[in-house]
Amino acid sequence: MTAVDRLIERVDELVTDRPMAVIVAFLVVSLVAAGGLAGITTSAGADQFTQDIPAQQALDDIDEEFESSIGGSATSAQVIVSDDNVLSRGALVRILETQHRLESRSTLRVSSTSSHADAIARQIDPTAETAGERRDAVAEATPSELRAAIAAADESGAVAPQVSVDYNPTAQQAGASIVGITYDVPDAATTARVTELQTRSVEVVDTVPGNDAGENAILFGDGVLQSEITALLTDTAIIVFPAALILILVFLVFAYRDPIDMGIGLSALLLSLLWTFGFMGYAGIPFSDSLITVFPLLLAVGIDFGIHIVNRYREERGEGRGITDAMRTTTDQLLIAFLLVTITTVFGLVSNVASPFEPNRDFGIVAAAGIVFTLVIFGIYLPAAKVLVDRWRERLPIPEFGTSPLGMGGSRLGTLLHVGVDLSRIAPVVVVAVVLIGGAAGGAYGTGVNTEFSEEAFFPDEDRLETYSNLPEPFAPAEYTFLDVLTLFEEEFEQDFVGSVTLYVDQSVRDDDALELIDRTTRNPPDTFETTDERRAASTSVVTVIDDHAATDPEFREVVERNDRLGTGVPDRNVDEVYDALLDSSAEGQARGYIAEDRGSARIDYTIRPGVDNSEAVADVRALAERTPLEAVPTGDLVVNEAVIDRLTDSAIRSLLVAFALTAVFLAVSYAYLEGKAVYGLLNLVPVLVTVGLLVGTMRLLDIPLTPINAPILSVSIGLGVDYTVHFVHRFVDEFKAGHSIDEALDITIAGTGGALTGSMLTTVTGLGVLWLAVIPLLRDFGVLLALGVLYAYLASILLVPSLVVVWDRYGDRVGLGLDGNLRGSASDRTQ
Repeated sequence: MTAVDRLIERVDELVTDRPMAVIVAFLVVSLVAAGGLAGITTSAGADQFTQDIPAQQALDDIDEEFESSIGGSATSAQVIVSDDNVLSRGALVRILETQHRLESRSTLRVSSTSSHADAIARQIDPTAETAGERRDAVAEATPSELRAAIAAADESGAVAPQVSVDYNPTAQQAGASIVGITYDVPDAATTARVTELQTRSVEVVDTVPGNDAGENAILFGDGVLQSEITALLTDTAIIVFPAALILILVFLVFAYRDPIDMGIGLSALLLSLLWTFGFMGYAGIPFSDSLITVFPLLLAVGIDFGIHIVNRYREERGEGRGITDAMRTTTDQLLIAFLLVTITTVFGLVSNVASPFEPNRDFGIVAAAGIVFTLVIFGIYLPAAKVLVDRWRERLPIPEFGTSPLGMGGSRLGTLLHVGVDLSRIAPVVVVAVVLIGGAAGGAYGTGVNTEFSEEAFFPDEDRLETYSNLPEPFAPAEYTFLDVLTLFEEEFEQDFVGSVTLYVDQSVRDDDALELIDRTTRNPPDTFETTDERRAASTSVVTVIDDHAATDPEFREVVERNDRLGTGVPDRNVDEVYDALLDSSAEGQARGYIAEDRGSARIDYTIRPGVDNSEAVADVRALAERTPLEAVPTGDLVVNEAVIDRLTDSAIRSLLVAFALTAVFLAVSYAYLEGKAVYGLLNLVPVLVTVGLLVGTMRLLDIPLTPINAPILSVSIGLGVDYTVHFVHRFVDEFKAGHSIDEALDITIAGTGGALTGSMLTTVTGLGVLWLAVIPLLRDFGVLLALGVLYAYLASILLVPSLVVVWDRYGDRVGLGLDGNLRGSASDRTQ
């Protein structure tokens, strides 16, 4: 007796001899697991996938060191103010009053605010230090003083960058402006803390007369964004989980046809989820977008195990065996299959630990732990509960309901399931060839699948939100501002977040040649960069700020010319003197956006030509960073997103290869150890390869891009695919070894296991496919792919495996890999 046999024998004894003790033990462990639920935190959004990327680190440094950021740092926010004219006295006073209240509320920890109204007020009263003083200066100015102040601020370049593109300097009119907010919080401040500060800031903004928060004064920052993405997760869970449970219940009724058996199955599912999420809490793994898919995944595997246990047990009971003998036969056969399924599925999940993305690594760890918990619960708890209930049924007047196995006898389902076996007797070679060619074609076609990553990818479109807004409470989603903000940025300020790339100069810029080197990066620009009339890259840097200010300020122009030995218009000596003069001028605000306070770093923004391919633009700015003598790091949202996409493809392929290699070796070794035939393990892998090929091809066909959320789909599909083939092949091997011919073994397998596979497939596809209802598009796509992966795996098991077995038996001996020469059935003697 092998160690596996001894383990299963021990489980048999516990399940049939001490079922009540088993149930009590599992309930005690569940109480302990429940304690971990309180420790679960949340994490959402694109930031999860940009950690440890040099371009993102440079972006964070820019957000910290410069007064104007690119992507918006965690410690900053913007208030988008709309008005008939944000340059009117009333609007300027309202904006400055907003700044005053934000700065005055100490609990908000606002270190500074900025706006075009600041620059205008300083022109009126250069001594006004606070927002309140500047508000008073604007309120008390005469109309002519105010017009002159706006003109002077416009000349200094302090108005246009902070107001909407409809700005008319002659009429002194614009419809919207941005108020910048910087929070004084430690670097280690949690996202929750920043979110709290920004949420409370919204309340303060709303107290200002004339402001209507969310309408004409919208506060937006990373904290608010993370809060809304977290709310998206909640809204998705509220919609998806009940829908999944309802649909699963419908199919469980079909599969079990007995309310007591269904209750046992549901209790096992709940324990699996409780143990898994309790593990998350104890392990300190946050609940993220990726982990929401663990819920339907565990339901899928748990339902599969539960239906197989009950179906096989009913099959044995139908042959006249008692409760103990029937359950022992059931667990003897199925626990090995469950163990094979669990380990191979775990390989597919754990392969994600090789992913460069922390959420995907967390997904792999949590899902793998959940699958192991599912094995233990459905392999021990559920059989023990079934034994205990059936013994009570024998003693108590409890009515019997549906007790026949699915797909048995002459039922319509049984006839339909037999198609694959019938085809294996008619044209097995044709079936194998057609399915393999189809899988290969799907895989080849799928190599052209697109990859995608951006913050916007986490947001639903307006039509979808509008559809869900018609649902009754609590299913109607929350009110979100991010779509309005994106529209405002794109339409009012012409900011699309991906229209430029940046070089972060990570070195001191105080040397005499520093400004010359910065200017040199704009010469001979690549084709992807927008250019000026002088065939230079359209860019913004401290050099362009110096040049623009020198054109309007004669005194500053004299400083520049005095320190320009080469006559190029770019200072090449005493650059500190130039910086001092610049920062003491009205152009200080602009300069602070392109040179750090300690002058230890600088920033250069390049505009990208419209319609340029993102990857080409990123390649060009990376090449520019390589060839410049400056210590420069390419960054910006475009560069960060492209870096994630590069990692994404490598991650998906690496995880797929690791999962397949581990699964192939394990199955071959396992069947060699258990059955003396490694070939059985290889038979399991062929349908899995077909499933992966079809799934990749479907992704491209349905225009579903590869994203960080669905990147694990390929490796996970191996585990889910093996689930179905292992059950089929393992049952076939048992019947084949028992002395049946191949034809007979296939008939028994499809009649006994085919029904369980069908019930499992229907509930699993429904449970996973319900993610299509998710508010977040990425989760919707992942759910669709998981459901299709299960469907393909099921069809491959039912249609391909019978013909594959016959073909392998027919031709395997020629290479010394036949199934078993002594037990060959008539199928091997038939000719096509």
